[in-house]
Amino acid sequence: MKYSLLDVAAVAPGEHPADALHGAVPLARAAARSGYERVWYAEHHNMTAIASAATSVVIAHVAAHTEGIRLGAGGVMLPNHAPLVIAEQFGTLAALHPGRIDLGLGRAPGTDQATLRALRRVPESADAFPQDVLELQGYLTGQTRIPGVRATPGDGSNVPLYILGSSLFGAQLAAALGLPYAFASHFAPDALEAATEIYREEYRPSEANPEPYLIVAANLIAAPTEEEARAQFRAAQRWRAQRFLVRNGPELSADELDELLATPAGDHVKTMMRVTAAGTPEQVAGYIERLAARTAADEVMLAPASPVRAERIRAVELVPAPAPALQTSVSS
Repeated sequence: MKYSLLDVAAVAPGEHPADALHGAVPLARAAARSGYERVWYAEHHNMTAIASAATSVVIAHVAAHTEGIRLGAGGVMLPNHAPLVIAEQFGTLAALHPGRIDLGLGRAPGTDQATLRALRRVPESADAFPQDVLELQGYLTGQTRIPGVRATPGDGSNVPLYILGSSLFGAQLAAALGLPYAFASHFAPDALEAATEIYREEYRPSEANPEPYLIVAANLIAAPTEEEARAQFRAAQRWRAQRFLVRNGPELSADELDELLATPAGDHVKTMMRVTAAGTPEQVAGYIERLAARTAADEVMLAPASPVRAERIRAVELVPAPAPALQTSVSS
């Protein structure tokens, strides 16, 4: 079982986005020390509490200050971009950091309708997602689908592609294209079982991926004691209520956020966090093991949920990835 990390460069109250971006490096280093496979950064727009909007730039910064661990987007919201531009960006990253770059792709805009217009996109842009994935794949594999157009850098870089999703559509697309699939159960858990089942049942082997590869996500709250973990979990719920229900409005107090969490809208925020590995390190490890067994996941991607950066780093340190099983041979 592989562990990996999802980071949004969370901006704590009173912080500048620069603090969050510089803070991405120690978190990635903690993941590397704990044996995690990769760290991904998520594209969101017009959210004052999230600084990872420019995923390729964040990846470049972290890659320059880390060694070994894979880095990628989890994901690039492809309807917001031209496939050629993404191929060039991630081809550049792969040229600078060979063997370390992943590219996860999502169909959602990652923002609201007003911001979608500011991005010069329309909701219908998502309809072309399957074709855009194939076009992007063509650039990266050196088999361009647009005659006379090649990505430089990027052409033939074979940056690994992953389909991200929170519904059955992404599972079916990943299966049809023979690509690895990552399910966003850390914020949209409702279709987890159905999507993962469909992905494995409908998977069509590809040359690059002869077998299906499934990543499931879970929020991470880990502390030395259950009491500390419960306090961090409540703080994480409040942070999400502020982020999703108040968005760019004024910072509410803890009591005001608790009142908000007691409303039907607050119930939705709590439901978003239903897939959360929370507790002591032993409790967290047990939860992850059960989640992986229930979904037949090849990898679990953990999203540290505490709004306090030091607690996010500490959670990753407290929950190292399982050590690979040693292979031994017996000769006679």
